[in-house]
Amino acid sequence: MRISMLHTNTKALNFSQTARSIAIGCSLFASSLFPSIAQAPGDIRIALVIGNAAYPGAAALANPGNDAKAMGETLRSLGFTVVEARDASRAQIVQAIATVQSNLKGKQGIGMLYYAGHGLQVDWRNYMVPIDAKLGKAADVPEQAVDLSQVIDAFKAAGNRMNIVVLDACRDNPFAGTATGKGLAQLDAPPGTFLAYATAPGNVAEDGEAKADSNGLYTKYLLQELKKPQAKIEDVFKRVRLNVRQQSQGRQIPWESTSLEDDFFFNPGLKPTQKLSESEKDKAFTAEKADWDKIKDSKSADDFYAFLQKYPNSNISEAATHRVNFLSKPQVAVAPVQGRDAVNYQAIWKLGAGSTFVRMDLLTKVQILERSAMVTHIEGDRVEFNQGQSVATFSGGTIRISTGSSFDPPIQTYPVGDFQIGQRWSSRSVETNNNYRGWVEFESRVLAYETITVRMGTYPAYRIESKFNTQSGTRGTNTMWFNPGIGMIKFIRESRRSNGQIDGYIEEIIARKMG
Repeated sequence: MRISMLHTNTKALNFSQTARSIAIGCSLFASSLFPSIAQAPGDIRIALVIGNAAYPGAAALANPGNDAKAMGETLRSLGFTVVEARDASRAQIVQAIATVQSNLKGKQGIGMLYYAGHGLQVDWRNYMVPIDAKLGKAADVPEQAVDLSQVIDAFKAAGNRMNIVVLDACRDNPFAGTATGKGLAQLDAPPGTFLAYATAPGNVAEDGEAKADSNGLYTKYLLQELKKPQAKIEDVFKRVRLNVRQQSQGRQIPWESTSLEDDFFFNPGLKPTQKLSESEKDKAFTAEKADWDKIKDSKSADDFYAFLQKYPNSNISEAATHRVNFLSKPQVAVAPVQGRDAVNYQAIWKLGAGSTFVRMDLLTKVQILERSAMVTHIEGDRVEFNQGQSVATFSGGTIRISTGSSFDPPIQTYPVGDFQIGQRWSSRSVETNNNYRGWVEFESRVLAYETITVRMGTYPAYRIESKFNTQSGTRGTNTMWFNPGIGMIKFIRESRRSNGQIDGYIEEIIARKMG
């Protein structure tokens, strides 16, 4: 049986027995009648906020109580009804879950869990640890701790349209002899759910200062971002991740998993944004690219951190994230996670390595050509193929293609970082060739992880769909299958030009040289 532990802080906070009894008895409450901001019909938001600090002896923590108090206050100001449990027993946590489920049931609302405190993993199931748990062995955990899936199941039973789960916890073990490893089990988000963890799989989050009003490193920045106007959920957690990564000098990198289909704004006064017009998109991109051009050759990661803080969800954010990764290497190694792969492009694109593809007409399936893409030069974060005919970044960004087109900034063909089902990103660039200059934009998503058969064999691969359009009026879809150990193994392009002409092709790998 595999078990690992986490906590949000390591310094003990000294409570008298009387004060602790008062905290346990009085810290569980629901502010279900008086949210600070009126909720629109169909926008019921209820959050369960748990902060456990008053564990016995050396297991006591400093910041979870502060974190939970501040989080509860912030969420109320954003229109959430908050059910709050601080220094709670198992019975109190279970009761709080039931209260949240009851208040959400049948309302198709938004449910949220924020948890700070000790937590542990047993056989790939995550548990929140109440302050009255007495854990001596792994078998004690299911009976004395609270399975995180109880909250997720309660949200599901309530019929929520959206769920948000935030775990701010260090993955360290304060209970000697009960763990064989560190880290919570990192799981893919169930449908309609956003999962956020304070640190990446198999790593320990930083505790923050142990002061009377201090917060943990992760929650400190989360509170800061939640209060900003137009706080779209992906932008909030992207900025938190950047801040924590920069502040910890790469020792802690938060981690998210999402299956959300719709936009969500923490500010309840905002309605989902309308789709931008072409002129509005051009104006926004012009501003972003002007700032990008000032820093694109910079050797300072701070320049790219600043760009991402200003434009967290821009069409250039993937290129900027790549530069951060190149200039400021993460100090953590992410543990393997089922259904998620951190692709090592340096291993795939070694000098002398390459793949041979056959190309067929989309409609007739008649073979058009055979081509090879061989790595002939590597410099910094760039890799060149076929003596510079094609150039890419070491995170899947395309700088130049063999037809002569170049892209500034690099157009992001693949996601920067991990491949994860449901992952989405946008990319816009200026395409230039001998007789054309104009923008091209992609909206991309990792759709599936599946087995695919090509001429070279049968392989597991991520299926990526990219819908694109260009300033010249060409629109279409690229579908790619990417194997983390090989690279692209199949590609389908379907496009329609501005004159209505339909064209496209299919490519699949037929040979691979490892270099």
